[in-house]
Amino acid sequence: MRKHGRPYWYELMTADPAASSGFYGPVLGWTFRDAGMAEMPYLLAFAGEAMVAGLPTPPEPMPDAWTLYIEVTDCDAAAAQVTALGGQIIAGPDDIPETGRYAICTDPQGAVFGLMQPLPGDTSAAFDQAKTGHGNWHELHSTDPVAGLAFYGALFGWEKSTAMPMGEMGDYQLFRHGGADIGGMMRLIVPADVPPHWLPYFGVGSAGAAKTAIEAAGGTVIHGPAEVPGGAFIVMALDPRGAGFAVVGPA
Repeated sequence: MRKHGRPYWYELMTADPAASSGFYGPVLGWTFRDAGMAEMPYLLAFAGEAMVAGLPTPPEPMPDAWTLYIEVTDCDAAAAQVTALGGQIIAGPDDIPETGRYAICTDPQGAVFGLMQPLPGDTSAAFDQAKTGHGNWHELHSTDPVAGLAFYGALFGWEKSTAMPMGEMGDYQLFRHGGADIGGMMRLIVPADVPPHWLPYFGVGSAGAAKTAIEAAGGTVIHGPAEVPGGAFIVMALDPRGAGFAVVGPA
C-alpha cells in the first residue's frame, strides 16, 4: 500500500492516562510504556511488540477523544492543501523530535484528523487489518459525507468504493486506498450536540468478548455486537472517560 494517504497512527488525548490505559489494556490486549517525552506526558500502547497508539496528556483541560493520523509525503504541502480545500489547521505544521512533522486539522464539516510526515525510513505498524489490537477500520460521521469524500479524496487520493444503502440514513459509503477498503463515511445520526468526527475501529478476536470486557472495565456499549457485510461483527462504545471508539472481529 502506498504511503501517502495510509492510516499511520491513533492518538487518545486523555487527562487521566492511568485510567485510560487501565481500560484499553484488558479491552484490546494492549500493554503500555512511557515514551519519555519531556514536553508532554505520553504513553505508548503496544499490541505485542508493535506500537499501535499513543496516549498524550493535554496541557489544558479538554474532552478525551481519539485522533486518526494519516501519512503524507510533505506535511507542509498537505496542510496548505487542507486550507485550500476548505478545511482548517488547528496546530502545526511542526516537528516532533525523532518522529517527524505533523499537523492537526479539521475537514470543512469540522471533523478533526492529523497529518504525519514520518522521518525518512520510519514506518508504522499501527494500521493492520489482519491483526488484533491494531487499527482496522475508520469511519467518518459527517453532516455531509459526500463533500467529505471529495475532500479526503483530493487530499489523500482515497477512492470511492461500494455504497451500502441504509434507508432514511442515506448511504454508507466505503472508501479505499491502495486497492483496499479502509473505511466508510456516513451521515451523522447521533445527537445534535455531537460534532462530525472520525471513529477508529480496532481489531479484536471476538466482538462478543470485547463487549463483555468493555462493560466490565467501565465502558458503555452504544451498539452491537452487530454483524456487518463480510461476516464480521462490530461494537461501538464509549470508554469510561467518554471517548468514542469501536471494535471489529469475529462473533
